[in-house]
Order: sequence, then C-alpha cells, then structure tokens
Amino acid sequence: MNRAANIETLRSETFDILIIGGGITGAGIALDAAARGLKVALLEKHDFASGTSSRSTKLIHGGLRYLKQLEFALVKEVGSERAIVHKLAPHLVVPEKMLLPLYEKRGLGYWLTSVGLKIYDWLAGVKTEDQRRMLTRNQTLSYEPALKPDEVRGGAIYAEYRTDDARLTIEILKLASQKGACIGNYLKAEGFLYTDTKISGVSVVNLLDNTKFKVHARVVVNATGPWVDELRVLNESRKGKQLHLTKGVHLVVPFHRLPVRQAIYFDVPDGRMIFAIPRGRITYIGTTDTDYTGSIDEVTATRADAQYLVNAVNETFPQALLTLADIESSWAGLRPLIHEEGKSASELSRKDEIFESPTGLISIAGGKLTGYRKMAERVVDKVIEIAFDHLDLLDCSTGKLTLPGGGFDTYAQVKQFEVELATRLANLGVRGNEATNLVHLYGRQATLIVEHLERNLTQQPERDLLLAQAWFAIRYEAALFPLDFINRRSGLLFFDLPKINRWVEPVVDFFATEFKWTEQQRTDQLKLVLHALKEVVSFTT
Repeated sequence: MNRAANIETLRSETFDILIIGGGITGAGIALDAAARGLKVALLEKHDFASGTSSRSTKLIHGGLRYLKQLEFALVKEVGSERAIVHKLAPHLVVPEKMLLPLYEKRGLGYWLTSVGLKIYDWLAGVKTEDQRRMLTRNQTLSYEPALKPDEVRGGAIYAEYRTDDARLTIEILKLASQKGACIGNYLKAEGFLYTDTKISGVSVVNLLDNTKFKVHARVVVNATGPWVDELRVLNESRKGKQLHLTKGVHLVVPFHRLPVRQAIYFDVPDGRMIFAIPRGRITYIGTTDTDYTGSIDEVTATRADAQYLVNAVNETFPQALLTLADIESSWAGLRPLIHEEGKSASELSRKDEIFESPTGLISIAGGKLTGYRKMAERVVDKVIEIAFDHLDLLDCSTGKLTLPGGGFDTYAQVKQFEVELATRLANLGVRGNEATNLVHLYGRQATLIVEHLERNLTQQPERDLLLAQAWFAIRYEAALFPLDFINRRSGLLFFDLPKINRWVEPVVDFFATEFKWTEQQRTDQLKLVLHALKEVVSFTT
C-alpha cells in the first residue's frame, strides 16, 4: 500500500467503486469488489480500523445472546461465518472454548441453555467435536474455582473464536491492495461531486499536508460505521431509518488480578452478559451497552462504565476484589445500529441494512465484526445490480481467499510454526511468549520481522523486536504515526502497556528517522503517544 503512488492514481483515474471508510466493513467491500474484477478505491479519514474496528470484544462469535431475541437468521449467518474466517486466517482467528456458568436466579437456567446451545450449534454448523457440552455444578467449579460455589448450578462449554479486530481489518485491506484496490489512509472525503444530480465522486483533503483533490467513481459507498449518518447529511439523504449509536467499553487488568482459567461468558444481575477473556499477561472484560450521543471522534470510557464492569466481575468472582486502580488499560467503541422505536440499547438488532439515496449514494450500517464478509457481498451485489449488471463479473470469492500470513491447513500447523519461531527467537535472546504474540498477529509474515531483527540485533532484544515490528508496520501496512503502530498494528496500547512505557521514545525516534521528521514533529508525536497512554486509564466523569 504505497500511499504516495496511490494518491497519484486516485487523482488521475476513474474508479468503478469508491468506498469511504477503512474499517472492517469498507475493507471487506474493497476486497470483494476487487476480487470480482471491479476497479476499486478506498479512503479512510483517520488510520485504518481507527473506529469501531479496533474497539470490539475481539471475538469472531455467533451472537449466542441473539437467540434470546429470536434472531435465528442472524445467528445462522454469523455462526456459520466463524469457521470460514478461521480458515482464511487460522493464526489470527483462534479457537476459544467458552465457559458459560449457569445460575438459579440469573440467565435462562440449565435446560433452556442446553436447548439453546444445541440450536446454536445446529444453526452455526458446528463440528461434532466442538459442539456444546453441558457441565454439572462440580464440573463447572473445577473449570473455574473462582466462581461463587453457593450460586452456581451448572455450566456449559461451547466454541467461539478470538481475534485481533484491527489486524483482521488491515490484513483484508492488504489483500484488497494486492488484488488491485487503490487504498489510502488520512484522506478525508469532505464533499460529494455530482453529474446530473447523481454522485460521481468525492472531493478529498490529504490530512498530512492539507492538499485537496478529486476522486471520480461510478458508484460511491458510504461504509463509515458510526459516521454513516454524517455522510448521509452531507449528501442531504438522511431520510427514513437512522443510526442508533450505542457504546461498548472494555477494561484490561493484569492476569494475576483476574486469573480465569479460560474465557468466560457470564450473566450479571441486570440481565446483560459479559465476557472475561484471558490473553497472555492480561485479562480483558466487557462489554457495556449504553446509548451514546457524544462526540463520535472522541469516545472514551467513563468512571461509571468502568465501575459497572468492576462491580459485575466482583459479583461473579467475589475473591477478585477488583478496583478501578487495577485497570491497566481500556477501550470504548461505538456500535452503528439501526434505530428501532421503543427498544433499549441491548434490544436493538445487530442486523445490517443497505440504504440507497436518490443521488446514488450507497450506505451500509448495522452488522457485526463476524459478519463482515457477507455484509460486503451484499453491498457489492447491490453495486453490480445498479451499475455493472451488463458486465460478466466474477461471483463473490472471499470465502476462499487466504489472508496475508495465513496458508495454514490446520490450527495444529499454526502451533508448530509457533514452536519453530520460538526456537529461532530464543537463539536471538528473545524469551517469553513473544513467538505466540508474533504468530497471532502476523502468521507466516512473522518470518520477515525475525529476519529484520537478525540484521539489526543489539544488546536489547526486546526493544529490537519492537522496532522490527514497527519497521514491518511502516514498510508493509501503511503505518504513518507511532499510534498507528502502537494501537492498530500491534495492539500494545491495550494489551501490553508496560512494554510501550519502557520503549515509547525509541519507537517514536524510529518513526522520526523513517519519515525524516523535524524535532518539533517528533516532540508533537511523542506528546500524542503519552496522551494516549494516559487516556486509556483516565476515566471521564
């Protein structure tokens, strides 16, 4: 993704489809359209995956709770998609057994849960060996002794998948680029171009130097997530159904403060369900689901959000005794749902919907991370129906396109590659679980990072490995600023704050050298990183 070259192409050529929005939905549409033979452009006003697509629960899951709302079609689609996305990137979409403790006075109870999970497995087409297994009270407590023994009545183990949402988005964009899509970040669509009352492109500002240019396209797609209605207003087409934004907050605590033995999905007294998911040195907890009317560009966790999750954990794991002081990091994201009169945030459907304006703007809203591929397929089908039905285009093929770093036939091969990488890293003085982290983030691409490390090794291998990852992010993944790397290319802002605190200045210095920044530019970027490190543990009132 050569940004400078792509900008020249954007300026000079006319595209079949121009996608506004570089989150998971826009990325999926770009890949689907490019793979079918359309000429594709994509613009993102911030960094890729900088909105909802880096702030989800980081699960490719079937939406078990949607069975309660009788959304069988949604459960069937996203449930079935889990296995497909896992096959496309087995290193990045990892099997995760989930424990579901059952209580007498919370949730559906033992028998209804058993039936519900059986339906869930059937709808999602889960393999026999991965289908739900019901547990007795004693079995449940042996899986997780920290649960309240006097309240647990049983439990269940069922299958889900864990991922890194931002990396999934970026890998899809990289593959779309390989298929010919012209992609750029920090390019803001600030207005629409019209020919005979129909949209024919957008006016763009390059946020790095404030230069402006125009991009022409036969069809423009608005895939901006929480910003969808803002673009519909710009197009004077926000009529009929509108967005209903809800906020989801997650907290990160050191693993030793909540040492759960596996991922747990548990009911809380107010009727919501919350995940506690161990991930290496931390456990993360979420999510909340509350109506949101604040700034879309600055979404943060409040003290009330954090206290709600802390209380929920302490109610379920009474020995944890978590406090706000235990929180190491956090994130907050928005769900761009379709408004339904009279429904609360948790009751709103997660179904996606496509809107077509009189001027031809195609907007997509709603949906879930897990369903990105089918959402994209529906949008591209719509685009072809509108403008390219006369062409002999390929059918959707994204279910068979291995993502960069993939190429594993089984998850066992992923683990074997991890063992081989660990041996190689140990010879370089890199210890701990770094091989696991690298394989999960990059898959087979981790080899490029280790080769760079071997060429640039000093007496500080932890720092050197981090800088090798930064090099990869700049060279192959269009990272332009330290936060692009620290947050969306590596996940370190959320999952390993101590490491970033140790090496923040070398990372900023590396970017400064690569991009030939002035001392003032370096200072400004360091301030932005330090502000972000503080913000993830500073809860607003």
